[in-house]
Amino acid sequence: MKPRQPFLLPILASKVGAALVLIIGTLIPSTLTSQPWRGDRSGVPNWENDIAFKTDVFTFVRIKYRSYGRYWDMWRIDYPESDLNFSFRLQEMTSLKVNPNSIYLELTDPELFQHPFVYLIEPGELRFSQSEVKALRKYLLGGGFMMVDDFWGEREWFNFYREIKRVFPDREPEELPLSHPIFNCVFPLDEKPQIPNVGLGMQSRYHGITWERPDAKEVHYKGVRDDRDRLMMVICHNTDLGDGWEWEGYNEYYFREFSEKKAYPLGINIVVYALTH
Repeated sequence: MKPRQPFLLPILASKVGAALVLIIGTLIPSTLTSQPWRGDRSGVPNWENDIAFKTDVFTFVRIKYRSYGRYWDMWRIDYPESDLNFSFRLQEMTSLKVNPNSIYLELTDPELFQHPFVYLIEPGELRFSQSEVKALRKYLLGGGFMMVDDFWGEREWFNFYREIKRVFPDREPEELPLSHPIFNCVFPLDEKPQIPNVGLGMQSRYHGITWERPDAKEVHYKGVRDDRDRLMMVICHNTDLGDGWEWEGYNEYYFREFSEKKAYPLGINIVVYALTH
């Protein structure tokens, strides 16, 4: 396997289910770059799946939504490097067949129901329309799974909380214990990881600070369940897995400490959990 970015994951994955995850040996890091890869597919190599099963693959789906405040397109943060890098690592580290092309969809797009997993980022300023509220409720109660990532502090939490209560007025997000399978179903984690943005992460080696603001010191992983007690949503608050994926090749310390140990293992755990429950 040839390197595509400065570092490759020297992680040994455990088996899950019917040989869902393959064991990958230790790989040697290459030279640093000064910025994320840009250009064609942002430097991520392409790959081919069996043409007979071209629709029978996992596709990373990002949700496009409306937002207010700083930017109108907060849903685009880390795109496309984050999504492409994660898709590549999921293909590389597991026996899942993964679409090399990530996509984004609006919640009202009928194609949403063809995908079991969706990713929503930076919800601190999102606004759902009433049709999006109905579509998201139908998608999740129908068996879909949503991962929410990269929002910090109490103000952004209360905005997201208000919007998700419009979707599920009768359901409350609950803190997930470290014993929950999302923290150990593939890669066992010994803590609930807080992954900072790349700049703060690089500085953290000197001062240990991994939170982006004073009211975001404590990381939270919350879940929302359906009537069968199935977890249909994981909410990653005061952490940023997407930066751990996007900036994996920027700085060796950031890669080793946050991408390799935390962002990729937890992201893979969440996807595997979503696809097997």
